[in-house]
Amino acid sequence: MFQKGKIQRGFPSFSSTISSAMGSGMDFFNWLDYDVLMKILLCLDDPADLVRVSSVSRTWRHFVVTNGLSRQLCVRMFPTLHRLDHVVEPSRCVKDIAEVGCSRYVEDENLGVEHRAFAFLARSCKTFPLRDCIGEAICASSTDNYPDESVRNTLEPHERVGRRPSYWSSKGQTTSSVPETLVYKLSSDVCVVSEINIKPFEAYFQWGSPIYSSKSVRFRFGHPNVPLDGTMSEPCDGFSAEKFTWTYTTAEFPMAQENQLQNFKLPEPVLCIGGMLMIELLGRVQKQTMDGMFYICICHVQVVGRPLSPAFGVEILEPSGHFTLKALSYDPTLPEQPSPTAYLQGRIRDLEQILNLLRDQGVVVEEYDWNGDEEVDDEFEEDFAL
Repeated sequence: MFQKGKIQRGFPSFSSTISSAMGSGMDFFNWLDYDVLMKILLCLDDPADLVRVSSVSRTWRHFVVTNGLSRQLCVRMFPTLHRLDHVVEPSRCVKDIAEVGCSRYVEDENLGVEHRAFAFLARSCKTFPLRDCIGEAICASSTDNYPDESVRNTLEPHERVGRRPSYWSSKGQTTSSVPETLVYKLSSDVCVVSEINIKPFEAYFQWGSPIYSSKSVRFRFGHPNVPLDGTMSEPCDGFSAEKFTWTYTTAEFPMAQENQLQNFKLPEPVLCIGGMLMIELLGRVQKQTMDGMFYICICHVQVVGRPLSPAFGVEILEPSGHFTLKALSYDPTLPEQPSPTAYLQGRIRDLEQILNLLRDQGVVVEEYDWNGDEEVDDEFEEDFAL
């Protein structure tokens, strides 16, 4: 019989059996059946451990690759990957069956692509630098004083720009239960979001300095159903549910009626496929004295996460809503290049701040009509005539 803390003499322990097998040059993978090996390897939750396993030998790597263990690990980490259709490496040309005459070769090549992509994805989600990953403000469900109280103001971290307050305001409502939504485009189509910070606005210019927060907040992640035309123009006022598909929704978080950047940390990081975020502001708490209406006003929104571009990209497959994951680079040191749209958005906000400062100083700023008719000098016209 076995005694507590002791192994019956004459029966070698499992570890000693494995050690002796490895010492004699035998691979202990050959000692275990498929189900046992899968149970052992599926217990690994660190991407680095799975990479180490696949680096031990050709046998171990073949087992990891052919059973899609890297993909299974990523799906456990991020449920949004259930909508994945397939993975491609645009820089790598995989030959089809007609070229090589062997379906097994093509299958092995595709499994290798998946393994490399998911192994690097799992690693990137933990090692790429954390940063604010909001790209653009797209729309709000309503805006009280458009465009002065536009949702674009929530990208500005300060409550004032010059002498002007900077915030978004909803339209007033007679009941406190009417929700509002703010939609943003993230800086990357593939982004791991870990927390969202929101600062309600304190109306310091009103008696009592009321704070127009919501009762609670909820977040949705997804992708656009149609191209976002004109994203460089002023964000639109109004929300159309048909324009977006939301693939992940969080629970509700209570919001305090406080004028500070409130942190809403997600229980687990969310892999946003498609780069769209909707903030649902649920319930109103503050009436405006002058009209007796309920409002929600937000000063600043910040999204903290890991943008995964330019290493990864996606292509949404309509109408199914599934997607293709594009592995564009496996270089962990590849610096992220800001998109032209995000760069121009930042420059536009800088110019708006400069104009507001000039107006506050009493400087008359004339707006140039780029679309107006202009008189062109005849000589200039002749010089450049076709």
